[in-house]
Amino acid sequence: MAKKSEIKFVVSLDEEKNPVGLEWTASDAPFEGLRQCDALLLSFWDPEERTTMGIDLWTPKMLVHHMNVHYFQTLMKLADTYGTATQNQEMAEFIRQFAHEFARRAKLPGLEATGAEGETPS
Repeated sequence: MAKKSEIKFVVSLDEEKNPVGLEWTASDAPFEGLRQCDALLLSFWDPEERTTMGIDLWTPKMLVHHMNVHYFQTLMKLADTYGTATQNQEMAEFIRQFAHEFARRAKLPGLEATGAEGETPS
């Protein structure tokens, strides 16, 4: 029998059902208990509908600058995953180039997210 792993997300909502807190854990995580995050993007391929479904959540604590860095890093991870899954390195490189153009236009010098101040995304 194949080994199973469980991933758990806990979303705290305000009165208007907007996320104000996000936490996660996994049975194979290298840490104990729940870990806080300020944003999450999950994509699921539905083979019956042949479409992508997603859960995109962020808290008011997520700064716009941090969201920009998060998207840049996500695009870079998508490029790597796409290249590995399809062996199409040309398209993976195209995604990387787009990510770098995104970073340039979002004004992400050095692509660093630490210590930045900014407004929160709406």
